[in-house]
Amino acid sequence: MKEFDYIIIGGGCAGLSLAYELEIFDKLKTKKLAIIEPRTKYQRDKTWSFWKVIPHNFEDCVKKNWKNFSLNFPSEVKHLKCESYPYQTIDSNLFYKKVLNKLVLNKNIKFFNNINDVEKKDAVIFNSVASLPDHKDNIWQHFQGIEIETPKNYFDDKIFNLMDFDCDQRKDVHFFYTLPFSSKTALIETTWLSRMNDDSLKDYDNQLKNYIKDKLKIEDYKINYNEVGAIPLFYPNKQKNSNVINIGTAGGMTRLSTGYTFLNIQEQSKYLRQNLENIKGIDNFEMNKKYQFLDKIFLKVLKNNPEKMVNIFQKMFEVNETSIIKFLSNKSDFKDDLSIILKMPKWTFIKALM
Repeated sequence: MKEFDYIIIGGGCAGLSLAYELEIFDKLKTKKLAIIEPRTKYQRDKTWSFWKVIPHNFEDCVKKNWKNFSLNFPSEVKHLKCESYPYQTIDSNLFYKKVLNKLVLNKNIKFFNNINDVEKKDAVIFNSVASLPDHKDNIWQHFQGIEIETPKNYFDDKIFNLMDFDCDQRKDVHFFYTLPFSSKTALIETTWLSRMNDDSLKDYDNQLKNYIKDKLKIEDYKINYNEVGAIPLFYPNKQKNSNVINIGTAGGMTRLSTGYTFLNIQEQSKYLRQNLENIKGIDNFEMNKKYQFLDKIFLKVLKNNPEKMVNIFQKMFEVNETSIIKFLSNKSDFKDDLSIILKMPKWTFIKALM
């Protein structure tokens, strides 16, 4: 059985981001890395989007940048700017090609389909496969997205629609999300925040078909790409193993109130690379306790008052757009936080806090 200095379990976004970070900073010249990944072929399967509040290694994998966005509510449409922190979308296929083309050049990096093919005893293990608690009360962000192409110019690709709440909520929280990549192509997603115990919410195909026809008024189009996913808006089980460092969603890198994960993964990868020589003695890289606390209250409100959430999101985006973007991206200061908290319905959040 082959021995390695480091083992990464899971060759997805978190695992490959860490491997790439270690490789480009020459941490694997004399060290051996095994990446455990069951898939035999990488292809486009994800879309990662975020506000660019920090630099990252994958600017050349960005499919599109936007400096304007909109939000639709039953009573109004908001148009906002994000010039200081543009919104970016990364094509997972470009990401996979970039990382794999780099890693294959280092003979100290090997891929395996099964963890049992390598010796784990003396290796430092980075685990990106989350062990999730099975609890019916947990909230998920679940969705389906399709990239469509129209024969004629239809979309304004200078502005994206972050949330369209002017749709059927079905006693949960529902919105559509539209990212126009060009005047003829866009990714359109139907997204739910729910306990995911109601299968009637998963008629995604019909939701998208009706939205495109009735709301966007598009009759003629073809589907180029389809993705389905579910992001846990709760923390995974903690593994008590001093030899294992959890990364990505498994390491708590998903922001529970938003589902944003990509930039958190990049910051965690940088932290691990900078502390690699003393890896067993470092503190866990965690989301700021402030956001853990605020997200816990937010999710309690969501669980207990789903019918109020559209209004809460509407109030939230009444603050300065820079403040809300920084808050959603874990970069807000006290002034930003206070401006958002003061917009929230006080009694609803006080009850959740109690």
